[in-house]
Amino acid sequence: MVRIAKMMLSCVVLLLAASRVQPFQGVKIRPSPSRHEVTLSYSTSSDPIAVSSSPSLSTAFTEDLDNQIDTYADPNDKRYSASDWAHNMLSLPYSTILHEVRGPVGWITAWSSLVSIAYKMCQWNGMDSLARKMCLGPTPHSLIASSIGLLLVFRTNSAYQRFTEGRKTWEQILNTCRDITRMTSVYEHNVGLKRKQRIQRLLAAFPYVLQHHIQPRCLDHSQCKALESSSHALVLNEPRSISIGHDKQRSGARECWVDKRALPWCLLPDPVLSKLGRSHNRPLWVTDRLSLEFTEIKYDDNFTSRERLELLKHCNMLSKCIGHCERIHQTAVPLNYARHALRSLTLWSFTLPFGVVDKLGLLTGPTVGIVAWLMYGVYEIGHRIEDPFQGSLRLTDLCNGIYRDVMFGDRNQAGMRRQSAFRKDSEKESDWDRVGDAFGVCRTEKEILEGMLEQGTAAEPELLPDDGVVQR
Repeated sequence: MVRIAKMMLSCVVLLLAASRVQPFQGVKIRPSPSRHEVTLSYSTSSDPIAVSSSPSLSTAFTEDLDNQIDTYADPNDKRYSASDWAHNMLSLPYSTILHEVRGPVGWITAWSSLVSIAYKMCQWNGMDSLARKMCLGPTPHSLIASSIGLLLVFRTNSAYQRFTEGRKTWEQILNTCRDITRMTSVYEHNVGLKRKQRIQRLLAAFPYVLQHHIQPRCLDHSQCKALESSSHALVLNEPRSISIGHDKQRSGARECWVDKRALPWCLLPDPVLSKLGRSHNRPLWVTDRLSLEFTEIKYDDNFTSRERLELLKHCNMLSKCIGHCERIHQTAVPLNYARHALRSLTLWSFTLPFGVVDKLGLLTGPTVGIVAWLMYGVYEIGHRIEDPFQGSLRLTDLCNGIYRDVMFGDRNQAGMRRQSAFRKDSEKESDWDRVGDAFGVCRTEKEILEGMLEQGTAAEPELLPDDGVVQR
């Protein structure tokens, strides 16, 4: 009896613990205190929080900002191999997937433990017939397991395809911005220095504005109060209602407050910001302004309609990327499919204890809990990467990388290093003659011919005054 009482007490504790677990938390986006990037935290609210984590104007256009947005030394880029199994197991309590699925996993574990205890009590009290009726056997769940697996695999594969498509879209944005800056630098004499700087600033602002379009990052109520009496506040009109975290005073607002001193707003002058703020599709507005800048470039012998059409084609590519991001962000997996997959998985998990309790006994609870963690974890991964712009892709790092490559010549140290490719300065044509071959042997053409003569593999040439070589 003491053993039974202890088991019942442990089952009650498990049920109480499961009742305090939130079933499914909504993912919220918060700024990391160490780096200007987006990290994940958890809340019971279903609406995404929008915050501003961009660098302020006091650090913009400095070497400090250049170091902050370094995208080549991110610890999150680590790839895990089989040798990292110990680290992965020790970090399991801090898993974001575990935090997301701890609700259903806790309930299923507690329910499975209760079923196993009831089964054992029936056996101990001589009610073997009732205990046998509690056992379904492994056959029903074995038949349904393949269908559940197909549902989960199809959902995860479709979600991963959306994740890959989102990453390719931002890769296209990065490549297009680089191509535009290359063309404006090559034709800088025709484009003009002032227009080139305007194009660079619009290109640098474009990825941040697109990120804000699909992932609103607004100031909360306390930050708005601090900027309300200053000239640094910028109010953006939103086409739909947005929720600003737990700020009930601004929940469902159609306005978004940002700080002009933060990226990308600090890149644009006030007259342009006022027009941009009134637009409902701000990244599209930026591409339209870029098209206007390209069409105002005058023709001459070097810059013709061919170059202008090439620039406009790149601008059209940016516009298409906006549509791709909107399609991924606004189109979810069909609701009927998502509900059917989750209901099927829930029914299968809650009835699984009756199929294995006769074999596992009191180990049914932990075993079914592990199985539920694996199955619900796969489902949650598909849900997490279904919209890659809500945390799966580090958009801030991608935006910072575009900023570095675009804003050269504008007091950005990393960009100025790229600008040197378009400036020959003190370089001479003769410097290239002293470059070594593929094996690092520094020999000029004259020295190579002299070596061939010594080996008898070439006839003796006649050296002309202009260092040309004529075969006799």
